[in-house]
Amino acid sequence: MTAARPAPSVNPAINPLADASFMDAVVAGAARLTPEQGLRILRDMPLADLGMWADLRCREVHGDHIRTYVIDRNINYTNICTAKCTFCAFRRDAEDHDSYTLSYESILHKIEELVAIGGTQILMQGGMNPELPLSWYLELLREIKRRFPNVHVHAFSPPEFVEFVNFFDPPGDTYEAKVRGIMRQLKDAGLDSVPGGGGEIFAPAVRSKIGLGKCTAEAWLTTMYVAHELGMNTSSTMMFGHIEGHADRVHHMELTRQWQDRAIADFATQDGGRYKAFISWPFQRENTPLGRAKEWGQGGAGAGAAAADDLSQPFPGDVVAKLDGSGTKEAHPEFGRRVRMAGATEYLRTQALSRLYLDNIHSIGASWVTMGPHVGQVGLRFGANDMGSVMMEENVVSSAGTVHCLNEPVICRLIRDAGFLPAQRNNAYNLLKVHDGPTSPDLMVKDWSELRAKPMHQEAPRGAGSASASKTANAVPLTVTARTAAVGAHTAANSSITPPPVMPAKI
Repeated sequence: MTAARPAPSVNPAINPLADASFMDAVVAGAARLTPEQGLRILRDMPLADLGMWADLRCREVHGDHIRTYVIDRNINYTNICTAKCTFCAFRRDAEDHDSYTLSYESILHKIEELVAIGGTQILMQGGMNPELPLSWYLELLREIKRRFPNVHVHAFSPPEFVEFVNFFDPPGDTYEAKVRGIMRQLKDAGLDSVPGGGGEIFAPAVRSKIGLGKCTAEAWLTTMYVAHELGMNTSSTMMFGHIEGHADRVHHMELTRQWQDRAIADFATQDGGRYKAFISWPFQRENTPLGRAKEWGQGGAGAGAAAADDLSQPFPGDVVAKLDGSGTKEAHPEFGRRVRMAGATEYLRTQALSRLYLDNIHSIGASWVTMGPHVGQVGLRFGANDMGSVMMEENVVSSAGTVHCLNEPVICRLIRDAGFLPAQRNNAYNLLKVHDGPTSPDLMVKDWSELRAKPMHQEAPRGAGSASASKTANAVPLTVTARTAAVGAHTAANSSITPPPVMPAKI
């Protein structure tokens, strides 16, 4: 157990844009940003300065040399969902022709393919499907652990847990007690950690507009608190660049930091869990209901529409947003009808602030999946220490038009070209392999033209669903790297291979 560090000081009177000594203290973990200071940094600090301070903070936490990635697979086990989030292009109703629920056989086959290329974990999430009983999830986890005991199961985000409580009606007087009972059963069956999906934006005014039928921020945060109580680590996420204001992003980070403080105070001495990472990404608008909203500045739609928005006036989301999350939709008549999309600069600013603001969270992930490989690479100089996953498959953000896909040699080269040593990690952010020799995946490539970026793989279901009819959609053929051939002969045995030695990461 690491020794407790002194609590960082808070001095709301300081202007962080004008006091380098204060920012030095933030970098060292000796000073903590207030929401007002965070908002000022996000809006007004020059981009180069913001990147510099975030990079210095990242180096303080993670050192100067190593940046990481993980080999995992996103398994979206069903797209049938009771929520009607306006930003989602993935969900389907049960009667839709392309709705599906994967069979156990299909899920296990996907994990077998993952293990064959050296993967160590699965990220398993799905829609909120009322036709699946709790026993379906329990038996699935037991079978995964029976077949692949060394694969880490990172599964079931807070909105799924909220619906588990609604669907299964477990005993308990409070939501916290009910979700604890279900989560304990899933943990005993093989669940290792809980992903941060469904975080979106916590502010109620925004959340109620974009996440129809999705859980409240309080339920989301409570679910993660219970996971920490049960000794499981989690991640936190934020999707921005839509109807929210800048203050909403800071409020989201503030709630994440507060609940992390609480988890550390309550459970650190009891082998409890905590948020291990924070990942933020911009909204992807293609194929989504929210994507049909007009970009701020475009004005109304159709014949006789009003003139373009007056850009000298604040964006509606900024009018509504409050640092304490108390904003209401009535504050601006166009709130929810205009989006302010986030490009590369806005993404880098937001990620950099998250590194400075979330002083109690270990890892900040770069979002190359939504922003593209090279913006993700630049993110390694804007506070991110981790490039995320060598992603074999993804079906959610790719449904909204994102098609970026990287294999292990490419992700290693991106990290190395950014000035760092690439290293494969596990879910706990311990290092499995540091690629500092000639056999590194990127250094063994002779012809990079054979490894050009390919579209994101979306795989159709294999076999019939076990609880509802699986329906096959069009799929891009699965493409894996040459490494597969080298280990393919061991596929059958890989379910019981011994994991590589673990080197503790700097925390």
